[in-house]
Amino acid sequence: MSAYTVTPSRCHIDLAALRRNFARLGDPASIMPVIKSDAYGHGLLPVARALDQAGARRFAVGTVSEGAALREAGLGQRIVPLLGAVSPEDWQAAVALDLTPLLADFEDIEKAAACCPADRPLRVAVKCETGMNRLGFSAEDLPALLESLRRFPRITPVLALSHLSCADMPEEDAYTQAQIEHFAAMCAVLRETFPGIARSLGNSPAALGLPETRYEACRPGLALYGGNSFANTAREALGADLEWVMSVSAPVLRVRRLRAGQSVSYGRSFTAPCEATVAVVAAGYATGFARGLSNRIDLLINGRRVPQVGRVCMGMVMADVSALPDVRTGDTAWILGGPAAPGQRPVTAQEMADELGTIPYEILCLMGSTNPRVYL
Repeated sequence: MSAYTVTPSRCHIDLAALRRNFARLGDPASIMPVIKSDAYGHGLLPVARALDQAGARRFAVGTVSEGAALREAGLGQRIVPLLGAVSPEDWQAAVALDLTPLLADFEDIEKAAACCPADRPLRVAVKCETGMNRLGFSAEDLPALLESLRRFPRITPVLALSHLSCADMPEEDAYTQAQIEHFAAMCAVLRETFPGIARSLGNSPAALGLPETRYEACRPGLALYGGNSFANTAREALGADLEWVMSVSAPVLRVRRLRAGQSVSYGRSFTAPCEATVAVVAAGYATGFARGLSNRIDLLINGRRVPQVGRVCMGMVMADVSALPDVRTGDTAWILGGPAAPGQRPVTAQEMADELGTIPYEILCLMGSTNPRVYL
């Protein structure tokens, strides 16, 4: 069967910007880039290769399968699958490929012991629960955890990690500080038995504003891709120099005139108050342009922002280009990013997220997974 695409739109990934963001976040030796979920929609292997060239020594992925893909591509860094090994096949693959599987409960210890290699220790990561209340061992579990690990001396913890739930919210500083202290106390106990165990707590906001959380392996995610975790807060300036890595373009399919009183698209949610010119652009909710953005966001065409009008369709959106008389069929519209004229600014994933009441992570994952990617 021939390969096919469902859209003429394109997702542009600027790997040079990715490497610059990585450099801004500190010493490569102390960073574990988070490239889970296909690198937040930016493409697992191209992103991993670019970060490898930039000096990354570790990677955090989502699944064992993502870790396997990195190994098959020849990448030799320490790789931690943050969801853990979900199935027996995952455990076998993690061991065979020298990944660092996650221990998040006592059953994981038994599963790890069942597939320990005979010729080397099985290096694992220990997930500590400090306030996120998803995965991990609590402080109260530590005595039993250490006792279980003593039963299986070939299991070697090399990393202790936890996750901050609201480090991007200055109003929750007290909770974040409590998590930091909780993690430090748990690591102190673990290090009595495993003195060489590395620690990983900081995420993107912590990398920008909480240096005490960096430890041996800080785990930035969104910041790598240009997102500012402190957007719309008093600490916004801390991430002001980050560059968005993803931009999304789509061709103009048609330019048409509307008479006063004519509507466009489903539901007649936009009716021209006077004569207007509308560009029909090949993007829509099937390519990550949320229907909830209808009549609420701009596009960038010929370097200038123009309002999106009418109901967003599966594969088409419309923009009022009455102020741009030179727009033609075949011109490029930018859904995210793109070259802006002086005095103009591109639309960002943060702006889209703010309009939708969500977070830029969601925008990037959807746009990156539904549009064919090209790399710069």
